[in-house]
Amino acid sequence: MSKVLVISGSPSPTSKTELVGDYVARRLAENEWHAGHLKLRALPAEPLLRADTAHPRIATALDQVAQADGIVLATPTYKASFSGLLKTFLDLLPQYGFAHKVVLPLATGGSIAHVLVLDYALRPVAHSLGARHVVQSFFLLDKHMTRDSGDLHIRSESTGMLDDVIEQFRKALIAPF
Repeated sequence: MSKVLVISGSPSPTSKTELVGDYVARRLAENEWHAGHLKLRALPAEPLLRADTAHPRIATALDQVAQADGIVLATPTYKASFSGLLKTFLDLLPQYGFAHKVVLPLATGGSIAHVLVLDYALRPVAHSLGARHVVQSFFLLDKHMTRDSGDLHIRSESTGMLDDVIEQFRKALIAPF
């Protein structure tokens, strides 16, 4: 069974992006994938910012990345880019930390004007980390999501497209390279 790690880069405890990460992990688990979810906001800030890779919680997070066959990068869009929290964590990875891995970039944001964050910011970082394959990315508008008692509700037009992207990612994970 392949291992997938969803990495959520939102610093907010009420993050819709994190809930999207939960949704993706659940969908992959339905197809018998082992899917974990690394919520970067839960990592200790000081060791993360100091790049203290020897700190036990940081080392565990880095090991989760190393053990994964697939990575889902889920980020809110801030100032037309992905979150600084996600960038800080990705900077801790070795030069080819995504070697032999399939990567699915996901972003959330308030305006379709920010969709380019995926192709001009997040995708190049995934490639620079040596990803075997970066599948079609997906941008989810904030207005297509609602939060109700901690549950995420995604409008049907976005759910269908998101599920298609998850299926492409799943197929890429099992494809020979």
